[in-house]
Amino acid sequence: MTEETPLTVASGRQVTLRYTLALEDGTVVETTDGFEPLTYTVGDGTLIQGLEAVIRGLAPGDRECLQIDPREGFGYPDVGNIHFIERDRFPDDVDPQPGLIVGFSVPNGKEVPGTILDLQGDQVRVDFNHPLAGHTLTFDVEVVAVEPAPEDT
Repeated sequence: MTEETPLTVASGRQVTLRYTLALEDGTVVETTDGFEPLTYTVGDGTLIQGLEAVIRGLAPGDRECLQIDPREGFGYPDVGNIHFIERDRFPDDVDPQPGLIVGFSVPNGKEVPGTILDLQGDQVRVDFNHPLAGHTLTFDVEVVAVEPAPEDT
């Protein structure tokens, strides 16, 4: 009887992970600690490409603590993504204060987050860069399982 080689993380495979994603200062951005592990299909957009790239080739039981540079993470902030919006365009139940993250509808029907930077008279300055843009991230990950994609089973 031959021992079967476990599947590794690769495009189209269903992967189950336990992980913690943290900023440079140790602030935890997202974690599965205390929750069910994350199960997703590699390439489905659940994880950004940079996070997927660093775990490719890992097998069940592998655990890594990886640094993700902004280029591979959420990119660098772009000043072109900072816009002024009239205060009266906000719903009455939203009090735009610095640091507040608000969802804005865009023409294609999707919603994008914007972080309120400050108020300047009747204008609100909003940053539409991803909140993690410019940060080096620490991705502490354990691969729990790797399986063929659901449609392959």
